[in-house]
Amino acid sequence: MYSLSWLSHSHVSARSSTSTGKGKNYEGSMKYGFALVKGRANHPMEDYHVAKFVQIQEKELGLFAIYDGHLGDRVPAYLQKNLFSNILKEDKFWDDPAASISKAYKSTDRAILSHSSDLGHGGSTAVTAILINGQRLWIANVGDSRAVLSRKGQAVQVTVDHEPNTERGIIENKGGFVSNLPGDVPRVNGQLAVARAFGDKSLKLHLRSDPDVQSNDIDIDTDILILASDGLWKVMPNQEAVDIARRIRDPLKAAKQLAAEALKRESKDDISCVVVRFRC
Repeated sequence: MYSLSWLSHSHVSARSSTSTGKGKNYEGSMKYGFALVKGRANHPMEDYHVAKFVQIQEKELGLFAIYDGHLGDRVPAYLQKNLFSNILKEDKFWDDPAASISKAYKSTDRAILSHSSDLGHGGSTAVTAILINGQRLWIANVGDSRAVLSRKGQAVQVTVDHEPNTERGIIENKGGFVSNLPGDVPRVNGQLAVARAFGDKSLKLHLRSDPDVQSNDIDIDTDILILASDGLWKVMPNQEAVDIARRIRDPLKAAKQLAAEALKRESKDDISCVVVRFRC
């Protein structure tokens, strides 16, 4: 990406070249699987994830996320530990989830920047999904990690990829620039290939960290959610990912197949994905 006490039913990623796992909600009516595979770059694995069901205030929440780090793994590791808890600690989360998610994204970014002496000067994308009682889904993102739903088998991209060219005007108004040099893709100040991210202290004057937030009803026509880093999306269209995930009923096997297919297509980045099946 750069040119240079309530954690029941939880899984967090191990620091190895491959991490996989699965789980389900308390009734067993919804299942998830995840797969993370280190890319071909000669730096350590920089993708982290969250996948778990928790019970808070007599509500069941599904919490799912992909964090795709750059220039090190400290920022995505911090997000894995802190972002969801910061969101759920917001006083008005249950009344206004969208505002609470946005507020927590921004406060978490401020905390990362204030701890840059410990966390370093790297950064991370994020895509987060909060499923409330299996009925309402709140998705937010910064960067190019993406969320895709399947509705009647049709892929629906829920998130917006925050690419530098898309936000060129905003970046330039803040005194930054977008350049394809060095390299072959547009980058903020010639360095970062996304226009929004957590961290990245040296670029923060020209980067945004506010998320796009969307809500969706999970109805009878909605069967699959895929969250993945750009290591998958660079080599696979949304519809093909949905087709694979729907064809393989076990979401763990589906996630592993998506990662394997991305590797076969020579994706060079770390590949991470979470597949959620709403009706088993």
